[in-house]
Amino acid sequence: MSSESGGRKRLPSISSAILLAAAIGVIEASALILGSEILLSIMGVSHASTMHSPAKLFLSLRALGAPAVVVSLAIQGIFRGLKDTKTPLLYSGLGNISAVLLLPFLVYSLNLGLNGAALATIASQYLGMFLLLWSLSKRAVLLPPKIEDLDFVGYIKSGGMLLGRTLSVLITMTLGTAMAARQGTIAMAAHQICLQVWLAVSLLSDALAVSAQALIASSFAKLDYEKVKEVTYYVLKTGLLVGAALALLLFASFGRIAELFSKDPMVLQIVGSGVLFVSASQPINALAFIFDGLHFGVSDFSYSASSMITVGAISSLFLLYAPKVFGLPGIGFESRSLVVFAPERTNIQGINRKIENGSDQRVVVSKDSHNQQAHMAGTIQPDDSIIKEAEPLGFLENNAAFINLIIKPLW
Repeated sequence: MSSESGGRKRLPSISSAILLAAAIGVIEASALILGSEILLSIMGVSHASTMHSPAKLFLSLRALGAPAVVVSLAIQGIFRGLKDTKTPLLYSGLGNISAVLLLPFLVYSLNLGLNGAALATIASQYLGMFLLLWSLSKRAVLLPPKIEDLDFVGYIKSGGMLLGRTLSVLITMTLGTAMAARQGTIAMAAHQICLQVWLAVSLLSDALAVSAQALIASSFAKLDYEKVKEVTYYVLKTGLLVGAALALLLFASFGRIAELFSKDPMVLQIVGSGVLFVSASQPINALAFIFDGLHFGVSDFSYSASSMITVGAISSLFLLYAPKVFGLPGIGFESRSLVVFAPERTNIQGINRKIENGSDQRVVVSKDSHNQQAHMAGTIQPDDSIIKEAEPLGFLENNAAFINLIIKPLW
């Protein structure tokens, strides 16, 4: 249900998303602050460790930014649904720039050290959130006139699956960080350098996933399956090329990048052992991000979640035993385990799930689901039938087969 109010869209889904995100952010912040001792213990940072006191204070401060982060992510998703990727890029970029300016001032000029870094990050997060809210308020009504207009059921259904997906990622990465923390400050520093560089470069590929999601959702809502296929083929090929280029660039410059984080020769020596893993995973990371965007674009949240949970479980088990076999370099494998497991993930995500009616492999979409997608894409569905029968989405399976033919020989 939607309407216009003073030239602004009145969409209950927008209000529901923002309020739900705010509530989740507050709960997350409270859990991080109240459970900081327990979390640090799980991470392997004991009271005797020199990292304990600064880590606890830093975690408590950074937790204050959780509501801003979650709300910002929800608003970015809303703009993505409106096929506007420029606005979140602009205001998120301004928030990040403010952090870059505040960090040296708070850390060095005011001598706040680690706490200054946390405060700068929090300030930038809230700045970005308020800018996004202000921009969205000019296009849509943020809060409905009646509480009855809110609809949390759909978000809870889809959000529950995606929550499991997110948790699987966080658990895997947290497990790796905890194992590094148990090795001491030098190993922890090296692990964080590898992880942050890997994450920063990998997220460059997320831009392709965002574009693919918006384009494929619009075409899918219009039942334009030829366009869906065209977007899928193009973005996968582009992703593979971008990933390969990032891998070569990172491999050639990783040493100099690491020196921006630390000059400690022992830290840099450990970091050097992860160059191949961090670089080689980039083409696979690009494809993994893009497959996520494609599945989100056709509202296939359950399959995207189940594949990530499966791979997260495999990666976590690998992490538990890798250090025993590979020693210290095995600790950072949560960020590099995609080198081993991402081909399986792309294969899992690419294989079209079997629908109940067997050999037809039809994608059955309810009227409400299709009309919601059509509304977000700015189209109106002419057919009022309750069930829509879409063409088979076997092109995802074909792309997975094509990609795996290229990738699997590398392993």
